[in-house]
Amino acid sequence: MPETLSPREVFQRLIEGIGAGRYTELAELYAEDAVVETVFEPAGPRRIEGRAALRERFALVAASSPVELTPANVVVRETDDAEVVVAEFDYYVHHLSTGQTFEAANIQVLRVRDGLIVSSRDYHDHLALIVADGKLPQLVAALEGK
Repeated sequence: MPETLSPREVFQRLIEGIGAGRYTELAELYAEDAVVETVFEPAGPRRIEGRAALRERFALVAASSPVELTPANVVVRETDDAEVVVAEFDYYVHHLSTGQTFEAANIQVLRVRDGLIVSSRDYHDHLALIVADGKLPQLVAALEGK
């Protein structure tokens, strides 16, 4: 029987996969009925349910993401709940279209059961990515219903 990964180890695999751009592999870290909430997402879905939906989302990111992300300053804190870790980290972001480089702050609260992510609340600096992509005016117009 394969060894079950701890919540800390699962997060480490997740962040390493993102940093290496291996998005198509990431869905396998999630339970079939996983729920991911991207709390500060300004324009896209804030809740994704199920591994199949996550697989589609990761495939879209793999095919169209204009950024390379390098994790840095990673701190993982264990909690009094053995299934939950809180990870604080930065991404060094290189925007492939604009050439800009910058840092974006992140926090993730993961619940991992039997070596798979069952829930995640993600607090990413989405606005920094939107600004770097030059899409802030479109976002504002969309939020205003124009």
